[in-house]
Amino acid sequence: MQPASKLLTLILLMVMGTELTQVLPANPEESWQVYSSAQDSEGRCVCTVVAPQQSMCSRDARTKQLRQLLEKVQNMTQSIQVLDQRTQRDLQYVEKMEVQLRGLETKFRQVEENHKQNIAKQYKAIKAKMEELRPLIPVLEEYKADAKLVLQFKEEVQNLTSVLSELQEEMGAYDYEELHNRVSNLEERLRACMQKLACGKLTGISDPITIKTSGSRFGSWMTDPLAPEGDTRVWYMDGYHNNRFVREYKSMHDFMTSDNYTSHRLPHPWSGTGQVVYNGSIYFNKFQSHVIIKFDFRTSSISKSRQLDYAGYNNAYHYAWGGHSDIDLMVDEGGLWAVYATNQNAGNIVISKLNPNTLQIIKTWTTNHPKRSAGESFMICGTLYATNSYSGGTKVYYAYSTNSSTYEYIDIAFQNKYSHISMLDYNPRDRALYAWNNGHQVLYNVTLFHVIRSEEL
Repeated sequence: MQPASKLLTLILLMVMGTELTQVLPANPEESWQVYSSAQDSEGRCVCTVVAPQQSMCSRDARTKQLRQLLEKVQNMTQSIQVLDQRTQRDLQYVEKMEVQLRGLETKFRQVEENHKQNIAKQYKAIKAKMEELRPLIPVLEEYKADAKLVLQFKEEVQNLTSVLSELQEEMGAYDYEELHNRVSNLEERLRACMQKLACGKLTGISDPITIKTSGSRFGSWMTDPLAPEGDTRVWYMDGYHNNRFVREYKSMHDFMTSDNYTSHRLPHPWSGTGQVVYNGSIYFNKFQSHVIIKFDFRTSSISKSRQLDYAGYNNAYHYAWGGHSDIDLMVDEGGLWAVYATNQNAGNIVISKLNPNTLQIIKTWTTNHPKRSAGESFMICGTLYATNSYSGGTKVYYAYSTNSSTYEYIDIAFQNKYSHISMLDYNPRDRALYAWNNGHQVLYNVTLFHVIRSEEL
């Protein structure tokens, strides 16, 4: 495992109802890169974290000492390798130099014996020998450097011995309770890290998981992302107009295995399939109007209604599949949104952030994407994602970020298993896409990319 790319994989297992596994989502040197996936092939939630070179544990004093120790050992290993290479190479030079020096000594003797007769010849031979010896001068200089390296090596060994002694004393002082506390602290820090993984950029969509086959070709189904823990009720609405009955299933397990449900009658029929249940209330577009209604299931009454000014309705600016899908309500990590189109924006998509209590518009963004060209759309972390089609060859190809007021064209594969998507919404609690696909209720897990700065941990 390389230090610059440690992989930390957190696998969480959660159960919805009694038997159903709940569907939950999969280098900057100073940042955490996180790919969180809703679910693997065995139904487990997998979050893969690519940690920075200096991990979240680096603030621990003992971990810092261990890292320094590792660096010292690595430096010592490199020093040993350098010394070994130089010693082997320089030994060859020394052996060669010894032979040459002995030959030079013989030549000098010959010069002394008969320097007058052979002085010119011997001079040339001596000069040649000196030329051969000249490359040995840098070798001697390297020997000097090696001597310094050996000294440094000895100092590092002494420092290492001191560090090891300190660590030995500290490790010897640990007891079970202290180790347990350290593990508990690490778990808390990991939980805090996971909480920071709430948002990210969409990078992948899983193959579809068919939950149930029921109803007509068009409809919507959902769970409440703000429901209390343990509340896994499913809300089901068949058709896209002229209906006002909402089914409530006690759990995902009941929804999958039975037809036992409670029926709620809305005061008005809905329009389209863009309804959403949020914090105990259902938000829907009143049929043949641009009125948004908030209906509280706890009191079985309308708690708020408001016109969405200038929004097209009654099939004026629907999605590509039609079905009175002019106004699409959705939620993400940031809250409640309305996606629609207006004459003022030439039929292009308009995104409005809504106050869930008053239904007043908090802020609006206008895009350059024609609403009728989109198959469906959904919000994740303040970014609107649109598909290019509702039938064959579907992919997510357009993204508009309300955080930066910019858009981009993307290419994320999307398997349209039953060939007709009439509803597609993101649930931030489940980190999954809910879809109504030609009479099939389908889930898609999503993969989000996160960057967490080290100072945020």
